[in-house]
Amino acid sequence: MTMNAAQLTRCEWCGEDPAYRAYHDGEWGVPLHDERSLFEQLCLEGQQAGLSWITVLKKRDHYRKRFHQFNIECVARMPDRSIEARLHDSGLIRNRLKLYAIRKNAQAVLNLYESGYTLNSFLWNFVEGTPIDNHFRTQSEVPANSTDSDAMSRELKRSGFCFVGTTICYALMQATGLVNDHLVSCYRHDQQTIH
Repeated sequence: MTMNAAQLTRCEWCGEDPAYRAYHDGEWGVPLHDERSLFEQLCLEGQQAGLSWITVLKKRDHYRKRFHQFNIECVARMPDRSIEARLHDSGLIRNRLKLYAIRKNAQAVLNLYESGYTLNSFLWNFVEGTPIDNHFRTQSEVPANSTDSDAMSRELKRSGFCFVGTTICYALMQATGLVNDHLVSCYRHDQQTIH
């Protein structure tokens, strides 16, 4: 007998909001390897700085429309005037540094390519290609950063990325499945598989 979605035990942070629950159930913590998707998540985690993830999640589709579906090459070529115009778009987080960071990060990804890396290989190297399977029982046990996110932050900054502090990097690791931080009581904890 299968339980319906309302009866499932989830991580506390996703609350009751249907969009938040759908993100938790279908995306958060699933190992991600697609270049465009990794770039999008890295950029959106940076947009979150100082805000809640639900704020960014509800604006995600609009970010996709306004930033070429996070096509790395297209974003890297965006002229200043295009980014300036987006500062007046209420569907985005209108922070000049954050919006310019999206282009800067796209350019940094292209520089990685020139160095013989992909964003996927660069990020997954910090966990040696295998997700770290944590077994936290309460939300208070889940860290805001780790030695791996510290190292990732340093290397991303050195490679020209911005809005990639260690807390943002740890959130990125959680979201893209480099770490499995679903609580052990959450029905998703034991369902994580490599895609």
